[in-house]
Amino acid sequence: MLRIHAGAQTRQLVASRPLLSAANRSQSAVAALNFYNAETLLAHIRAANALRASIILQTTESTINYLGLGLIVAMARAAAEQMEKPVALHLDHGGSYELAARCIEAGYTSVMFDGSKLSFSENCGQTRRVVELAHAHGVSVEGELGHVAHNDEAADDLVSFYTRAEDALRFVAETEVDALAVAIGTAHGFYKGEVRLDFDRLTQIREAVGETALVLHGGSGVPEELLRQAIVNGISKINFGTELKNAFTLAVKQSLSSSDDIDLRRTFAPAIAAVQQISLRKIRICSQPG
Repeated sequence: MLRIHAGAQTRQLVASRPLLSAANRSQSAVAALNFYNAETLLAHIRAANALRASIILQTTESTINYLGLGLIVAMARAAAEQMEKPVALHLDHGGSYELAARCIEAGYTSVMFDGSKLSFSENCGQTRRVVELAHAHGVSVEGELGHVAHNDEAADDLVSFYTRAEDALRFVAETEVDALAVAIGTAHGFYKGEVRLDFDRLTQIREAVGETALVLHGGSGVPEELLRQAIVNGISKINFGTELKNAFTLAVKQSLSSSDDIDLRRTFAPAIAAVQQISLRKIRICSQPG
């Protein structure tokens, strides 16, 4: 007969705000790692446990459409039980109130509403709606102000889309978000040239928004020294996705081209290891105080 000890405790997913607040106090950051399947999730679990660090697991809407909310939340909850430090499950770049509501209902502990392409007033209004719903359920909210471009976008005048400190102050006051993604020069995807970050702007934003956590999107491909400087200047969360997908895909291609083995567990093993190495590097950069 199976006996369960009464004193046994199950680790649960936590909201992202306390993780980010703790990181801010120690002048470090939390690595927010996208996962896409069981293999990338395993890699993140192993990396976080190896460093005894908290992380934020996150999925985009595309991954939700691929795996389904129920499976994602079940996988993340199972991951939390295996992890030595607290972990949050975050919706990355949520595009609607409805999607945020579905994620909150399903069990996400953190959601992002990305209204960066809306007018300032519309962004504030929609983000505020998400905040009101999320906070009623103990869920943290990340907003975005300014536009973090994709590297395939034209780069003629991207500076005009950077976040302004005075707008950040007003946005945080009106929405009461727990975290704010800012545009200071990063981009999504692979960088085609030198990465340049506007640290003066970041410092101004940090001073303007007080204790609200600041988030850097597009962390893949940014040199380590720039990431560390961003943390010193006030970033508490850094998102990584592109490098993780790339490492996984290249390793799978190598496995398939070098063997006729049809056992997926052996085929994917090098890919898990490759992603784990990336995750280890990113967590180490973020978690070590500046």
